[in-house]
Amino acid sequence: MASQTVRLPLSLLARLSVRNLIRNARRTVLLLASVAVAVASVLVTASLIRGFQDDLADAVVVNLTGHLQVQAPGYRDDPGIDHRFELEAGWQRALDGLPVAGWASRIRVPAVIMSERETRGMTLVGVDAQAETISFLASASYRGEPLVDVNDRRVIIGEALADSLKTDVGRRLVLMAQGPDGRSREAGFRIAGVYDADGTALEKNFVFTGRTRLHELLETDAITELSVRLDDSGQLPAANAALASVFQQQRVFTWQELEPQAAAMYAYADLGIFIWFAIMMAALIFGLINTLVTAVMERVRELGMLRAVGMRAAAVVSQVVIESAVVMCLGVVLGVLIASLLLNFWLVDGIDLSQWAQGAEMVGMRSHLQPKVMLSDTVFISVLSVVVGVVASLYPARQAVRRSPLEALRAD
Repeated sequence: MASQTVRLPLSLLARLSVRNLIRNARRTVLLLASVAVAVASVLVTASLIRGFQDDLADAVVVNLTGHLQVQAPGYRDDPGIDHRFELEAGWQRALDGLPVAGWASRIRVPAVIMSERETRGMTLVGVDAQAETISFLASASYRGEPLVDVNDRRVIIGEALADSLKTDVGRRLVLMAQGPDGRSREAGFRIAGVYDADGTALEKNFVFTGRTRLHELLETDAITELSVRLDDSGQLPAANAALASVFQQQRVFTWQELEPQAAAMYAYADLGIFIWFAIMMAALIFGLINTLVTAVMERVRELGMLRAVGMRAAAVVSQVVIESAVVMCLGVVLGVLIASLLLNFWLVDGIDLSQWAQGAEMVGMRSHLQPKVMLSDTVFISVLSVVVGVVASLYPARQAVRRSPLEALRAD
């Protein structure tokens, strides 16, 4: 007479699964270690990639771009004084209630700079130094002095450009730029200071003077750009719409539109996290399935006996899946703890990339990479790791019930 199948409560199946894990402690420890290393590796890598994203976005924003920028139509294609505009009266009210860190209006035109020995093409920017707390000018280091205010009649140049021109603080330069009438203007300027930026591209390409002085040189009171920086980049769409409602005759660009290459790298960084997660999980799943299949094969007689005395096939599958879920959960917790220790002690000061500064600059990175931990990444990676582990355990679980109880009891 066939034995009657028995429906076992989940709590009992859980106890049986945990007891089996303890009984095979060596195998369990190896599985836990594999899961923990995989999860910790993905979390640390994700935090480094998030740090790179933040660094990339911040570098673009502070390098005169801002989160948003207002320009005259056509200026992006032909950045000359012909494409200029004047600020709308009271335009700032449109940003009331939004997290605005600051704004700066500038006049930026192509120009030629001449020292006593060399001549170079570059970009001449008229600024109000007191409003440039939103750009790198506020944090750059200087030899000499920075600009003082909007009326400063001196210039500051980058270290790389100073070397190229073979000039230094206190010397005079001649700058030439085209005015609104198409004729060239030129004037002499004294170098107030030489700035040291994070990248040589900035140092080579940008020369700054007071906005009033540049207005006088070009004989115009207009500007070519209005740059706005936010405290919360999540409010960028709202700020974009607010500015567009005021500057209806102008164009409002986000930093992603002004720097599409940097924006693409920012987006691809998210893909990088998923690719690394997929690689680590693929290796982990392969090891997990092999280990669980081996464990099942070692327990063929045991599982056959349990089924012979009435345990359902579904209960056997559940027991194997529960074992996998317990290992994955414990491994994930251990992996999160390892990642936290690494990020809070070993990588707490970030990574110094100064030895590879030139290469880092080419991809938009600074010489110091600071990891950034996001709770959403931790939750996503942890939950998906458990789900993937449980799904992977279904194959060996099915293998456990493919044999009949009689065949299992006869197995060697």
